[in-house]
Amino acid sequence: MAGHRRIMGGSPAARPGYPGTGEHAVVARCHRRLRGPYTGVDTVLQAVLPEAVRRWPELVEHHRVELLYGIPELAELIGPAPRTLANESSIKERTRFFGAGMIRCMSQGIVTFLLEYARRMQSCGEPAPCLVFDEVAEAEPTTQEFIALLVRRADPQHLQVVVRGAEGELPDELARVLDRCTERTDAGAPPPETATPRGEAGSAAWAEAYVSGDGTSGDPDELLAYQQTEPDRARLHDRRAQELEDASPGWGVRVGALAYHREHGSDPSGAGRLALLAAQRYCVEVGFSAMVVDLGLRGRAVTDPDAEQHDFWDFTQQAAHACVPLDRLDQSMELYLDLLQRYPDPKVHMMTSYSIAMLHTRFLRPRDHDQALRWQNNAAAIAGILPDPAERLTFSVFHDNGLALVEMHRGNLGRALELVESCLARLDAQLTDDEWQLHRSQLLYNRARLLTATGRLDEAFADYSTLVDLDPYYTDYLSERARIHRSRGDFAAALADYDRAVQLAPPFPELFYNRGTARVENGDTDGALADFGYVLEMEPDDVDTRLARAELLLDLEEFDAAETDMAAGLQLRPAEPRLLCMRGTILLQRGALTEAFEALNSAVDLDPDYPAALLNRAVVHYQQDRYQAAVQDLTATLDLVGDDPDVLLNRGIAYQAEGQRDLALADFDRALTLPGADVTELKEQREHCLA
Repeated sequence: MAGHRRIMGGSPAARPGYPGTGEHAVVARCHRRLRGPYTGVDTVLQAVLPEAVRRWPELVEHHRVELLYGIPELAELIGPAPRTLANESSIKERTRFFGAGMIRCMSQGIVTFLLEYARRMQSCGEPAPCLVFDEVAEAEPTTQEFIALLVRRADPQHLQVVVRGAEGELPDELARVLDRCTERTDAGAPPPETATPRGEAGSAAWAEAYVSGDGTSGDPDELLAYQQTEPDRARLHDRRAQELEDASPGWGVRVGALAYHREHGSDPSGAGRLALLAAQRYCVEVGFSAMVVDLGLRGRAVTDPDAEQHDFWDFTQQAAHACVPLDRLDQSMELYLDLLQRYPDPKVHMMTSYSIAMLHTRFLRPRDHDQALRWQNNAAAIAGILPDPAERLTFSVFHDNGLALVEMHRGNLGRALELVESCLARLDAQLTDDEWQLHRSQLLYNRARLLTATGRLDEAFADYSTLVDLDPYYTDYLSERARIHRSRGDFAAALADYDRAVQLAPPFPELFYNRGTARVENGDTDGALADFGYVLEMEPDDVDTRLARAELLLDLEEFDAAETDMAAGLQLRPAEPRLLCMRGTILLQRGALTEAFEALNSAVDLDPDYPAALLNRAVVHYQQDRYQAAVQDLTATLDLVGDDPDVLLNRGIAYQAEGQRDLALADFDRALTLPGADVTELKEQREHCLA
């Protein structure tokens, strides 16, 4: 089978006669105006899921969460998604929302499903389909990210991917992957005989064809005719929108084509505004961050900010929220400040102040927790004087919880815990058990984390266990409970929680990393290597996982594999001091002192305050008889980490080699007073020094 391919130019994939449309091809149009996020991905899954359900239902079941999360229409093929507390909460009571990071995780799960499906097909002697994604430059960012992940992870010998479309700007990740992993072909223009005959009288029909195609046509005649059609253009959009409505569309169509037609129809500020608002609210609930921003800006453009203040505020604040996971923080702040300038409404200022506080305490660099406290105090003050008692209760609790987060970041754990417990007590006293369940679970989660941070592990464990029973598919609770198991030395219980989380959750890289480190502690090196390998298959530039795997390989004395790992990591992040330090450590273990010194020196140049690099460079200095330089690096290490018995031992040895016996004895004696000291080695070195 050929490798992955990128075919530029030519006609849309729906037209026959172009490469990549063979017998086993699944051709997916990806234009965002069709069905918004995951347009094209849904086509592929609709093609393969019936066979997968028939032959390997357990495979589908294992990936049910990811398959249905952003494409609920697939429930017609595989049944409903698991029930979660977030999904069952009304939008009014929803206080937990996800963003682009969650969507990427879901996409990784779908990719894993497709790769395993292809492998099973091949093991049965049957060809897996060739997946053809067309109009990729016009795809919504979620689909573009998915294609990048699939092309990078898929072995074309098992699952071939063809990416087609006109020239256009692509996201950086997709552009890099296509350049590295595909063979490019320029298709050129379609053969003349395939072109549809045109006549001068056809302009009205061409405009109608453009609208009927949901504005996705690349035909220049259709586009020109559409642009010149006035005032009938709006009528065409109205008619197409009604056709879509009559077909009872799913959310994909409502986010894509239907919102587009209502926005460009005869009533953009009425029907258009409502369609965009509904589409944005759905995307907010799912976490399609890029689409939320797009819909929010389009909604602002058709909404009168004075006559429809609430909708304008909704479009704006949701777009501002969604900018954050996309790392568009300046744009987020600009939108928030626009709201503060436009409206004197107390609720607008309350919620916007909270949002700006969260920017300062969680996302902006450098973080400014004092500035966050000023903004959050403002939000809490307004919440406390709202005239409606029910609103005053729920908003006061919400904003006191925000205050608790800021106080936690400021290091005031006791005050933060006091605030959270007050929030829980007020809600428990005034609400029934089934009211605001999601937010109460979030408060309980925050209390558990604060209890953990203050060392009250038994109480934290009880809270996490309550949360696991309440909302088992929110697997952060299992991971946090596993952390407590590990702190108690109960690795079997920790692994049981991690295993359960892996079965229930989409493939969060952090989850597999944590299970991998627990497996290392439990002596399961094969399992740990498998977990670390899966993380790096999904996210090859995950530095923590790459370091953990290299360290494990180093412990196993698999030096070649460890060094290969570091070389791969440095290709992606050549200026990462931790990777350079680990490479230097591996070379040091191999006895390649010159190369080790070069890598460690580079690490220190990039981060002069990185203790591991200084410590290992000191070892190289010592082994090359540069004792004074070794002492200098070890002294700098102690300045960073404080008194450490092992570092003091090493510096004492270096002092001794340099002939400074009194300083060596002082380091040995100081180290002997510290917990965790290697007493036997220290006494031996001390006796040697005295002798």
